[in-house]
Amino acid sequence: MTRTLLTLAFACAATAAPALRAADHPNVVVVITDDQGYGDLSCHGNPILKTPHLDALHGDSVRLLDYHVAPTCSPTRAGLLTGHWTNRTGVWHTIMGRSMLRENEVTLGQIFKDAGYATGMFGKWHLGDNHPFRPEDRGFTEVLRHGGGGVGQTPDYWDNAYFDGSYWHNKKPVPVEGFCTDVFFDYAKRFIKAQKAAGKPFLAYISTNAPHGPMHAPEAFADPYLDKVGGDVGLAHFFGMIANIDHNVGALREFLAAEGLAEDTLFIFTTDNGTSSGAKVHNAGMRGNKGSEYDGGHRVPFFAHWPEGGLTGGRDAPELAGHVDLVPTLIDLCGVAAPEGVKFDGRSLAPVLRGEFDEPWPDRILVTDSQRVKDPIKWRKSAVMTSRWRLVNGEELYDIKADPGQKQDVASANPDAVGRLTEFYDAWWAELEPTFADATAISLGHPAENPARLTSHDWITTGGTPWNQAMVRRAVAGKGNLGHWTVNVVEAGDYEFRLRRWPEESGAAINAELPPGADVPGVKAMRTAPGQAIDAVRATLAIGDFSAEAEVPEGAVEVRFRLTLSAGRSQLDARFFDGSGKEYGAYFVYVEKK
Repeated sequence: MTRTLLTLAFACAATAAPALRAADHPNVVVVITDDQGYGDLSCHGNPILKTPHLDALHGDSVRLLDYHVAPTCSPTRAGLLTGHWTNRTGVWHTIMGRSMLRENEVTLGQIFKDAGYATGMFGKWHLGDNHPFRPEDRGFTEVLRHGGGGVGQTPDYWDNAYFDGSYWHNKKPVPVEGFCTDVFFDYAKRFIKAQKAAGKPFLAYISTNAPHGPMHAPEAFADPYLDKVGGDVGLAHFFGMIANIDHNVGALREFLAAEGLAEDTLFIFTTDNGTSSGAKVHNAGMRGNKGSEYDGGHRVPFFAHWPEGGLTGGRDAPELAGHVDLVPTLIDLCGVAAPEGVKFDGRSLAPVLRGEFDEPWPDRILVTDSQRVKDPIKWRKSAVMTSRWRLVNGEELYDIKADPGQKQDVASANPDAVGRLTEFYDAWWAELEPTFADATAISLGHPAENPARLTSHDWITTGGTPWNQAMVRRAVAGKGNLGHWTVNVVEAGDYEFRLRRWPEESGAAINAELPPGADVPGVKAMRTAPGQAIDAVRATLAIGDFSAEAEVPEGAVEVRFRLTLSAGRSQLDARFFDGSGKEYGAYFVYVEKK
């Protein structure tokens, strides 16, 4: 589709939405980057990285100094978009069916769509690639996204690698040109321009996959850092990705100003967890990085700028805050209705951002953890936080005011603080634990996605999960690399299952060996792994009480099974076997209700 046609499509979608005057409600832009830590900004003291445009935003924004998220990708997004503790939403991992946002959760996109806003999502979603979990199922009316948790992961379009490739535009894959971050910001600007023409307020959620690994950046942004990091290609491209984000933030702010939208647009910049790579250079004095229960894993930047709302001037807000606060805060600032029957775990930070409270801000307790397991484990990699204390893993206590680097455990000297935080966590866990068994289920036979495209990224397993395309290409065999999907047959009827070793868009046969894909700037791309042949001779399918097997014909691209299903939840398992009995999961299964 040409750029002209895409812009026209955006405009038509905007005019079809319920009427709501932009003058009555501020526009909202939320930029959230991936794996960029608090110290990965020059305004936060990084001695190598240069981020002049983000520094300028920082200089004129209200800055939350003690703002916390989850230590990894999907959990942060779940809390950020719902206002609920991540473990309450069913999202406590980034793979294994534990990155899919429960259907009963109401997202920021849905809230603003219901209020009459145009809602756009661009970049990384990472809360489910199937109905009912996709952004277009959750209130976002304009979507351009990659699959899974990053470009080149298993659910993504085959052989994507940060440059060019294809992304899903409103459910359909479309080819794009250019570096991924540039593409996502470009589509966001087209969306914004269309909403201005329609006179509608907009919510633009721009969620970059950069600077998540693998480390690829345009050479013009990465090359200046090569000598400064001693020739470390990965780190140079990590910084290059951030420099490119900085460039795009600056260009977007210039665009908003040129369109006359800057004054009444609430512009938020934040990140999803601690740094993945930058700590070796600068970590703002914090302990830990991505995945850690210490502050370096979850304390991140948060800048809010809104001239007409008075959020300017470069003011610091030291109050304890978290990702669960974003939804109630935006509801408050933008004057939209809260969803009926939803109680948020976060609180509105509007008074903090506006500086409009005379009494001291009430102390509070926040919890964050990094589970990354099939089922949550109490106290696992957890931090229970107040503005002063951090109780880590239920055992270590740190006075964050006196010891921001979390070097001195003072638990034995402060039993009252340990007891208070433990009591809070025990009650928090007891409330959430009954929900853990409520597994999310991918829809089969739903008209919004028929056929459904299932990938091994979402296998439920305690073994290995082939979550990226390099792992799929290497095809490791054995019971440690198998799993099942939890599915929900929406409607009884006849269904066709197509089991594939390679995805449909590859066109490759089950037993084909694929050559390595082309390199891109930076480290080795996932597609450069050679595609190993598996020599499958039979395939098996099991769903509920049904099981069947079939031979794999020579040269076949898929094996098909046709069966009649009853409605309801079930487990789906699909496998290939070679002549020696080695088992391989069917990495891609397409299910269509006929």
